[in-house]
Amino acid sequence: MVAKVRGALRLAAVDAKAQALGIVPGATLADARAVEPDLIVTEMDEGADRHWLERMARRCLDWSPRVTLASFDGITLDIAGGDHLFGGEAGLCAQVEDAAADMGMTLRWAVASTAEAAQALARYGTLPVVDERAAVRALPVIALGLDPDSILALNRAGLRCIGDLVVRPTASIAARFGAGAVSALQRLTGAEQAPIDALRDPEPLHFERRFAEPVALQSTISAVFMDLLQEAAGALAERALGGRRFALTLYRSDGARHRLDIETGRPSRDPALVLRLFDERIASLADPLDPGFGYERISLFLPATDPLAASQPELGGGEKDDAALTELVERLSTRLGAGSLRRLAPHESHLPEQAQLALPAMSERVPVPWPRPPEGEPPMRPLFLFDPPQRVEVLAEVPDGPPHRFRWRRKLHEVRLYEGPERIANEWWRHKGGECADQGGLTRDYYRVEDVLGRRYWIFRHGLYDEKPDPHWYMHGLFA
Repeated sequence: MVAKVRGALRLAAVDAKAQALGIVPGATLADARAVEPDLIVTEMDEGADRHWLERMARRCLDWSPRVTLASFDGITLDIAGGDHLFGGEAGLCAQVEDAAADMGMTLRWAVASTAEAAQALARYGTLPVVDERAAVRALPVIALGLDPDSILALNRAGLRCIGDLVVRPTASIAARFGAGAVSALQRLTGAEQAPIDALRDPEPLHFERRFAEPVALQSTISAVFMDLLQEAAGALAERALGGRRFALTLYRSDGARHRLDIETGRPSRDPALVLRLFDERIASLADPLDPGFGYERISLFLPATDPLAASQPELGGGEKDDAALTELVERLSTRLGAGSLRRLAPHESHLPEQAQLALPAMSERVPVPWPRPPEGEPPMRPLFLFDPPQRVEVLAEVPDGPPHRFRWRRKLHEVRLYEGPERIANEWWRHKGGECADQGGLTRDYYRVEDVLGRRYWIFRHGLYDEKPDPHWYMHGLFA
């Protein structure tokens, strides 16, 4: 993996094979190619790496409540007092290693008395560690985590390893190399403890009002509810979030509880909008809410939230054009049920019938643009697809050629024009074998054809002749 540093491409990360050849991070790409001309190189994506590292770190919460990210490629677990639950340090580390292998990752791990020492030993130490004190002293000075200029200055002064620094007075190290070098050395050796910024999920938002005397008046209940919604809106704005699900619970003085749940089509922190949805929910109840002798407590819980940045209203102060549609979807879904309305969403699959999903309209994901055909070109996919594709009998001039005529629904069609083939390979990572209904195992050759009456069809041969001796043909769609 390469990244541009001061105008030059340098290696940011390498795998075990490259390390075995003497190729290390920090080297220039030109020097690395001089060692291995066939080196496979791709650009470093720090955002994607960070996202993946956070996913792995959250997986590690199964073994420790205190997990933190270390640099761009490390994770630290505080296992003090909890390793016995997993068979000791070795058993816990083996479980973490197996979990990483299930995710397709390899790792180097080390256990030490401080987070800095554990990270340094995992990165630069000789594993396994037998004597922690001796192993730390044998580490190179790069394990301090200082900037490259400081590391270069330490090497020029003849200080190659941590042991060379430990035997020297801290005052002289600070005078020559700065206080940061002393602090890093003390944290590495355990003389100074650094706070751990543990990774944690934010607690769900929960708001509540308790009453000295039960309240039964509708006006009072509505005012309290609006107050809760406004408080929730302020908390959501601080976190740059919007609510997707809202749960209102009313606790009656006789112990009975009434719970109402709503969902929004998009993240929202508009109290008026949420209140209208709750009104719709209440109106759809078969049995109206009965306060009895009054409610002694009202709570509002937000079990699901999504990021919501500040939006720019129109110049006239109005909402965007899609606000009315979103509100309609929310109202109908609240009244008829979350699964009653669906919307099509693009799906990452090159198989045509799997390139879209019909999802509940309320569970809208991050918007993904639909693919657009080139300007002036006809669409590559028909608007109407058969599910499943329908068998047709095809006569071709050559075995692997385009259809010359075909019989579909007992009618013979003469092909006047054709375009193709468009070859779509099978999903080899989900290989199931079998016929077309299985969606796997065979290659597809698609043709756009037009018969003598001007009707256009989308036909494919399911399988190549070296994959199957007698592949079948299918009608998959009709063009408008």
